[in-house]
Amino acid sequence: MITAEGKGKGGKKEEGKASKRGRDNPPSPHYKTVRREAAARLPITSLGHAPSPPLHREGRQQLILPRLMHVPSVILIWLRIWISMAQLQQGGPDEKEKTTALKDLLSRIDLDELMKKDEPPLEFPDTLEGFEYAFNEKGQLRHIKTGEPFVFNYREDLHRWNQKRYEALGEIITKYVYELLEEECHLKKVYIPVDAMEGEPRSFIFMSEDAMTNPDKLMVLIHGSGVVRAGQWARRLIINEDLDSGTQIPYIKRAIEEGYGVIVLNPNENYIEIEKTKAQVQLSPDSSDEPAEKRERKDKIQKDTKKRRDFYEKYRNPQKEKETVQLYIRENGSPEEHAIYIWDHFISQSAAENVFFVAHSYGGLAFVELMIQREAEVKNKVTAVALTDSVHNVWHQEAGKTIREWMRENCCNWVSSSDPLDTSVESMLPDCPRVSAGTERHELTSWKSYASIFRFFGDAMEAKSSSGKAAPTRRSQRIRYEEL
Repeated sequence: MITAEGKGKGGKKEEGKASKRGRDNPPSPHYKTVRREAAARLPITSLGHAPSPPLHREGRQQLILPRLMHVPSVILIWLRIWISMAQLQQGGPDEKEKTTALKDLLSRIDLDELMKKDEPPLEFPDTLEGFEYAFNEKGQLRHIKTGEPFVFNYREDLHRWNQKRYEALGEIITKYVYELLEEECHLKKVYIPVDAMEGEPRSFIFMSEDAMTNPDKLMVLIHGSGVVRAGQWARRLIINEDLDSGTQIPYIKRAIEEGYGVIVLNPNENYIEIEKTKAQVQLSPDSSDEPAEKRERKDKIQKDTKKRRDFYEKYRNPQKEKETVQLYIRENGSPEEHAIYIWDHFISQSAAENVFFVAHSYGGLAFVELMIQREAEVKNKVTAVALTDSVHNVWHQEAGKTIREWMRENCCNWVSSSDPLDTSVESMLPDCPRVSAGTERHELTSWKSYASIFRFFGDAMEAKSSSGKAAPTRRSQRIRYEEL
């Protein structure tokens, strides 16, 4: 191609010749290739076709209407919004305000949100039988009719609905595990706070009949964070694997057989949810101390926001979910608070000379926080602590030197690793020894290290009784000895 570097008239003349050749001469094969590549890069419209040349209004209708017969209603909603915005562009101030709201809608539009309009009602059974599932003799969740494992994608292309169905099943599983703790493990439910007033939000824990009176040993179980509740390690394992790997039941049964008292903590039950009343939904926070100008500005912003939201909802129209308010449980508003409360009101007052902890994931962090707050008491009463893939951090939690030294001698962390079970794993932090749990899956670490943890506790008891005092139980030293 001729550039504009030519001087004076000569340069202009060359440009003119080049332009003429472009009009009169047929395009070269290279030019056709470039055209095809450019066409391939054209944007695809929401109907799945490349943009067509401009048509008259009647032509556009004839072209689009047959295609709309096969377009999902979600896309039709989107097109309706787009057309409405184009029509409002030509109106007055009110129309322009609506256009602004529509632009805001389009900027935040989400296919999952749009799909809410077409998804089935979020209504699910409240029993396992209603879901047509049951646990077989191996503790595996299976479909009553087909015998197949649980299927998450029950309805294709409805991820949100499938997720809500999964969560509904999870709530049933939680209640089912509670029943097993009472009926199979013979634990009793104890409500907290112990001095709760009538109508006050309450939580609960589970304990064996001899938990407070057993003079010898007591085992305390703490699960991790998330949706799990007392008696569970991982909901995913209960649903997709079996009860043994996903619940604390094997630990509880073996502990009782070996003469332990048992306390099962419930650190994620921090509040109760109640549905908001109409008055609560409309109630605004008290701002009587604010300046009048600031209050007026805030009111205007709230009104404008509500106006846009109502206009937005007119087009979005999802399934309305209930608005709830959370009422926190006194002195149990977090896993850390819960661990300290149970220590103060139960564990520290138990008759057991030897207390053992099994803490998974965030439960390990809660234990370290307990030790920071009650260091002397914990050192006096706790014999050994088994952590499973704990997420504690002695630096971030500001654990003192004496705590770190005690943890090095009396704790062991079974971490997710591809190494064989009980193989020593290097640690970046100067706290407790780390060994492999024999699995790379975080949620399986408690189950895979189950037998090793009971041996660890047995060794700690034996070392303490033979020396007549709290003896070191450093796991790393024992592993080296066994390897030799």
